[in-house]
Amino acid sequence: MEHESKNKVDGMEMEKGKKESGSRKGLELTMRVLALVLTMVAATVLGVAKQTKVVPIKLIPTLPPLNVSTTAKASYLSAFVYNISANAIACGYTAISIVIVMISKGKRSKSLLMAVLIGDLMMVALLFSSTGAAGAIGLMGRHGNKHVMWKKVCGVFGKFCNQAAVSVAITLIASVVFMLLVVLDALKLP
Repeated sequence: MEHESKNKVDGMEMEKGKKESGSRKGLELTMRVLALVLTMVAATVLGVAKQTKVVPIKLIPTLPPLNVSTTAKASYLSAFVYNISANAIACGYTAISIVIVMISKGKRSKSLLMAVLIGDLMMVALLFSSTGAAGAIGLMGRHGNKHVMWKKVCGVFGKFCNQAAVSVAITLIASVVFMLLVVLDALKLP
């Protein structure tokens, strides 16, 4: 007597060893390409963010202000460096996972599915944490902090702050895409 093992996926039975549906694989591939593009763009936008301004600094109230050229760069803030690094790591992982998805042609073992699921979960955690870190520093730059006497810097470095905000928003969208990939991966598990 021949016994075939079947898995339930979205209410439909699928025999083990058979390929997953083309639309599901296409959706996964599309989402992975979207995640690749989003993480690459977020890392690039923040990585090239730089603005130089001449800022008047008043040392003594009776003297005229001293004009000092000041530059704002993402590499000056560790939270922004972390965000760039997290996006670069997620981008590299996504490129590898796209290759795995394309090579597997829908036939994936449980261990490969688990490896991709765990990788996607790690990217969710990494991207959400970097979004939080960069977002917190961005808010500090936009609003300042009266308790520690940090001044608002986005009034001076508006272009830099806007680029940082766009990068953080794109990273957040990439995090959500990875979260959806985790759900999609979890639905494939037997």
